[in-house]
Amino acid sequence: MKRQVAWMVMAFVALAGSALVWAGAAGPVAPVMAAQAPQEPNPILVLETARGSIEIELLRGDAPKSVDYIIALVQKNFYRGLRFHRVERALVQVGDPASRDVSKQAWWGRSGGLSPGIGVAEISKKLIHVRGSVGLAHTGDPKYASSQFYIMKDSSPSLNGKYAIIGRVRAGMPVVDTLKVADVIKQATVKEGVRK
Repeated sequence: MKRQVAWMVMAFVALAGSALVWAGAAGPVAPVMAAQAPQEPNPILVLETARGSIEIELLRGDAPKSVDYIIALVQKNFYRGLRFHRVERALVQVGDPASRDVSKQAWWGRSGGLSPGIGVAEISKKLIHVRGSVGLAHTGDPKYASSQFYIMKDSSPSLNGKYAIIGRVRAGMPVVDTLKVADVIKQATVKEGVRK
């Protein structure tokens, strides 16, 4: 009797774990599985400079409005002809429209960028400022960040939680390391990324 009960329990467990569910006279029905949408690849921002090219994976899942804002500017050729106006040990920065005019070099970086800004601060707690991180510059309020962005050459934990990180350099960090103030972006384009 105990053997029969044990056998019946094992048969029930095996049946319950099978991929088929009986639905009366309709016959076997496959279990309903939650469909997962295919993950879109992150777009890649390509900056062509006289010192070489830099490829930045834009993190649309973490900062969708910010990434779309930057992509829209690229598509309008906004970054072509802009100069890197800030070069420090830890980072380089670009995106001030005033940097097109070398006679205004003393004012480069002070405009904050285009107005109005993005209007939202997409700051992720999981993204931190390490070498290769790309973030949006602002003049005091992260939701008013706009066209200016920086590329980290070194880690800077003091920036974490204060600036939205929108990407990471996938190729060209040696180029970033050689950039100087007034180096020009010859061309900026966006291409489709690689599916993960």
